[in-house]
Amino acid sequence: MAAMELGDAIATTVAALEPHLARARAGEGPAVARTPVAEVAERLELERWIRDGGMDVGALGDWLAEYLAMSTRLQHPASLAHQVAVPDVPAAVADLVHGAINNPMAIYEMGAAAATIEAAVVDWMMRQAGLPPGAGGTLTHGGSLANLTALLAARAAHAPDAWSAGAPHDLALLCTPSAHYSLERAAGILGLGTDAIVPLPVDPLDRIDPDRMGEALEQARAAGRRPFALVAAACATSTGLFDDVAAAADFAAAHELWLHVDAAHGASALLSPDHRHHLAGIERADSIIWDAHKLLRVSGLCAAVLVRDADALERAFRQHASYLFYEDADADAPGPDVITRTVECTKAALGTKLFLELAARGERGLGEDVAARFAVAREAWELLRERPGFEVPYEPETNIVCFRVPGDDARQVAVRDALLADGDVHLSSAEVGGRRHLRMVVTAPATTRATLADTVQRIAQVAERQK
Repeated sequence: MAAMELGDAIATTVAALEPHLARARAGEGPAVARTPVAEVAERLELERWIRDGGMDVGALGDWLAEYLAMSTRLQHPASLAHQVAVPDVPAAVADLVHGAINNPMAIYEMGAAAATIEAAVVDWMMRQAGLPPGAGGTLTHGGSLANLTALLAARAAHAPDAWSAGAPHDLALLCTPSAHYSLERAAGILGLGTDAIVPLPVDPLDRIDPDRMGEALEQARAAGRRPFALVAAACATSTGLFDDVAAAADFAAAHELWLHVDAAHGASALLSPDHRHHLAGIERADSIIWDAHKLLRVSGLCAAVLVRDADALERAFRQHASYLFYEDADADAPGPDVITRTVECTKAALGTKLFLELAARGERGLGEDVAARFAVAREAWELLRERPGFEVPYEPETNIVCFRVPGDDARQVAVRDALLADGDVHLSSAEVGGRRHLRMVVTAPATTRATLADTVQRIAQVAERQK
């Protein structure tokens, strides 16, 4: 059995990572790697290493070189596909520390420092969102889990016996057809069933139509259902456009609905004075989710679920386990156990990543970085509008831009497939107004107007080739 000393292993890893990241930032090599799975397994010698072991520091260096060669380069200026942050050094350091000490901090005694940091970070996020005293929250492993947790709290508010007796079969959840897929998944997991989702009317860009929200309410009631929650997107995953949160808050208050704001992506705009107006009304939400691993330079995962009433999370989970939950818990305990308000039992030190980013950059620095990504997305919008035959249906509000090359929906898919095969440009795709669009998500600091001009030219060449 080979032994690795931490210092030697870290030095070897850094020696492999630094040139790899530098080349990616410079735009060298492909933006995306789609090596066939059999080739990946062969080049990484997975079967041999799993069977025999014996990897030492020298072998680690060789193995990492192969691993990185087949990895997608988020730092690449043409990496424009997904809502995944380009991690900054402080967040990477936090991952390293947690990987070495492994303090699963949902139980305070298992990670006092990590638990205390999470509480401070959550408090900071609640203040940014304008939630009142008495609010609460927790960090989760991703926005999908955060959405599930928020809807658990909403269900408990309207059906307090659901934890023990099961979810009532007449509840209804109001959200747009373009809402993140995790909301439909949550409805299934919660026992509501996906039939409980009633679509809110939308405008041509798939945003909530404030003047027609009552139609969804009437549709639910006509079907014998009790609407209990309304979901507003801030922003939509597909387009980066914001629902009118203030209008949604007015409607939810008037009809005694739980207002959930899925701000996984867009809540980071709260840190920019020039962009926070898009989230007007978020302070009135009953629950909010916010993913730091999308725009705050934090590696995955680090998502927050924030609630107006801190006790709402406690009411969402009604659990007994003698080895974790103590009936005579000491009120003077040194710190709280967050396990009572989250799905996870073993929970990583998620807050440490965001804390170290804040400690290095400050909230102003992070806000400026968010605004910079939005500004570059606007430059992409300008370049795309100038390209003959390209359609750009909206002015971007975040770092997401959707567009179409000349041709039908099949042409959009064919262009994306060709770009992925080439590897030079990594784009995603989404439907907007029922039509297939190509989709850019600007997250890499290396992406500039100059590199975008080259990227748009490359897209146009591939689109011409697909005619």
